[in-house]
Amino acid sequence: MKKTKSTLFVLFLLLALSVQAGVVDTIKVYSASMKKDVQVVVVTPEKNEKPHPVVYLLHGYGGNAKSWLFIRPDLPQMADLYGIMFVCPDGNYNSWYWDSPKDTSSRYETFVSNELIKYVDSHYPTVKDRKGRAISGLSMGGHGAMWLSMRHKDVFGAAGSTSGGLDIRPFPNNWDMAEKLGAESANRDIWETHTAINQIDRLRGGDLALIIDCGYDDFFFEVNNDFHKKLLKYKIGHDFIVRPGGHTNEYWNNSIGYQILFFKDYFEKNAKR
Repeated sequence: MKKTKSTLFVLFLLLALSVQAGVVDTIKVYSASMKKDVQVVVVTPEKNEKPHPVVYLLHGYGGNAKSWLFIRPDLPQMADLYGIMFVCPDGNYNSWYWDSPKDTSSRYETFVSNELIKYVDSHYPTVKDRKGRAISGLSMGGHGAMWLSMRHKDVFGAAGSTSGGLDIRPFPNNWDMAEKLGAESANRDIWETHTAINQIDRLRGGDLALIIDCGYDDFFFEVNNDFHKKLLKYKIGHDFIVRPGGHTNEYWNNSIGYQILFFKDYFEKNAKR
C-alpha cells in the first residue's frame, strides 16, 4: 500500500505521542543553613523503580530552578531515554554557589553539596554514591559546578561546565559578585580563594571525570582556555571542547546534550565495576 503524505504525518504523530517522558516535580527543599525553602526542579524517568544516577544542573546569573527546562524542554524525554535523573536547584540570581564570606544568608555551597544531596537521596530512588552523581552548569553555574565538584570530590564523581566563568578575577565589577565577596580591590585574598581556577590544585588525575566547553565568541573563552591549560599543567585528564558560538541559549542547548552523553558513559562504566 502506498503511503500518502497525510498517512506518514499521522504515523509520525502517533510515534511522537507514544514517546515516554519523565516526570517533572517542582518542589521546595528546606535549607537549615540559610533558614529558608529553596525551589528545586526534579526530573525523573517515568519508570522509576530502580535507583538512577543523578545529574545536578546549575543555572547562570539571573536564572532560576526552571532555567534548564526552558533551555532544554526535552529533559523529561532525556531522563526517560537514558534512565538519568536531573536536579535543577535555584541558586539565587547571583550566589555563584559559594558560601559567601560576606553574606551569611547565602550558603549555596552547603545547600547544593550537602543539604540538597541528602534530600534527593532520601526522597527519590537514586544511586547513593559519588559514582552515580554528576554536576554541570552554564556561566555562573559552570563556575559553580567546577567549584563544588573540586571541593567535594567525595560527593560528585563527574563534572561539567558550559560557558563557565571559571576565573572570576578578570571581572571584578560584573554580575554582582562583589555583593558576595566584597569589592575586589579591598578583598583580593577572598577573590583569589573563591575562583574555580584556583581550586585545580586540589585535584589528582582520576579524581573527577571532567568535560568543559565554551564557544569561540564567548566573553568567557579566554578564562576557559586558561582553565584547560592549568588542568594540562597539573596532568588532570579532561575533555575540552571549543566550537563556534557565544553566550547564548542556543549554544547551551547544544552543549548540554553532549555533556549528558558524557555523564551517561561515566555512569555506565562505573555501574559495571
